[in-house]
Amino acid sequence: MKITDETIDYVSALAKLVLSQEEKEKAEVDLGNILGYIETMNELDTEGIEPMSHAFPLKNVFREDVVTNGDDRDNVLSNAPVKKDGSFVVPKTVE
Repeated sequence: MKITDETIDYVSALAKLVLSQEEKEKAEVDLGNILGYIETMNELDTEGIEPMSHAFPLKNVFREDVVTNGDDRDNVLSNAPVKKDGSFVVPKTVE
C-alpha cells in the first residue's frame, strides 16, 4: 500500500496533530516501513499457533478472596456510640 500525502493528512487530523512538511515526509516513510513489516509478518505460516494476548505467560498473582473475620457483628458494634437493630446509627445527611 502506498502512503500518500492525503493519507498522512487524514491520519494526522484523526490524531489532532499539526505536522510540518518535514514531519509529514518522515511520517510517510515511517508508516510505509510499518506496513511493509506487517506484510512481511503476513507471509509467515501461523498454522497451528494459538492466539495470545501477551508475549509472556501471565498468572493470577492475587490471593483467593476468603472471608477471615466471619460474622463478628456484636464485637464490631461494641464500639459504636449509637446502634439500633444490629446496625450503626449515623446522623441524617440528606434532607
